[in-house]
Amino acid sequence: MRRAQTIGFGLAGGLVLATGVVLWSAPEWLIDQLAVRYPGCLYRVRTRAPLVALTIDDGPDPSSTPLILAELHRQQARATFFLITERVPGQEQLVRAVASEGHEIGNHFTRDRATIRLSPSALEADLLRAHQVLAPYGAVKWARPGSGWYSRAMIDIMSRHGYRCALGSVYPFDATIPSAGLATRHILWHAQPGAVVVLHDGGSRGQRTAKVLREVLPELRRRSYRVVSLSELAAARTAEPPQLMRRA
Repeated sequence: MRRAQTIGFGLAGGLVLATGVVLWSAPEWLIDQLAVRYPGCLYRVRTRAPLVALTIDDGPDPSSTPLILAELHRQQARATFFLITERVPGQEQLVRAVASEGHEIGNHFTRDRATIRLSPSALEADLLRAHQVLAPYGAVKWARPGSGWYSRAMIDIMSRHGYRCALGSVYPFDATIPSAGLATRHILWHAQPGAVVVLHDGGSRGQRTAKVLREVLPELRRRSYRVVSLSELAAARTAEPPQLMRRA
C-alpha cells in the first residue's frame, strides 16, 4: 500500500513538473496554435520591430497603480491598463493619471470574474457598462475577457461594439504564484519582438508587478527593446509573406 502511494505521489509530482515545464517554455508554435484554434483574440504580433507590449490587468488600485506608473515613467515605457470598472469610483484621478501619462486604457469588464459564464446578453450589457465608465478617459479599443476564456459569440459581441479581444503570449502566472523573481525570469526568458506580456495590478500583486518592472524594463531597454501599448504593437505588424504557388 505504501509503495503504491509512493508511486502515485511520484506520478503526480512528475505530471506537475511536466506541466510546469510546458507552461514555462510556452513555445511560439503553441501560442500560434491557440490563436488558430480559437480565433478572434490577439496573443502576439508578427513583427520585425524590437517592440514588446506590456499589459496590466485588474486596476486601478491606490496602493499599487502609482508604483507601476512610476516605474513606467522612469524607463519611458508605455502599457495598456485593463481596468475593472467597479474599482474606478473614487479613483478617477488615478485613471486620469494613467491616460495623461500616455498609457492606453483597456476594458476588463465591470467585475473580476470569468466573463465566459455570462449569457450573450449579459456579456454585452457588462461590456457596455464598463465602456461608459472608461470612455471619458480616452479611446478604448481593447477588451480582455476575465480568466482568459472566450467564445466565438463573445468575439462577435466585442467586434460589434468596436472592440478587439486581447490576451497575451508571455504570462508569468503572477496572479497565482507570488514570486517577483520568477515573473522577472519568465518575462526575460520569453521576450521577443511582438510579445504581449500580461501582469497584474491590485494590492500585493500590483506591488510585485512594480518590483518586476524595476528589473525587467531596464534589461529590455539594454536589449534594445521598446515597451509599448497594444495599439502601438499592433500598428507594427509585419505583412505576411505571399504564399508561393506550388509547381504542378
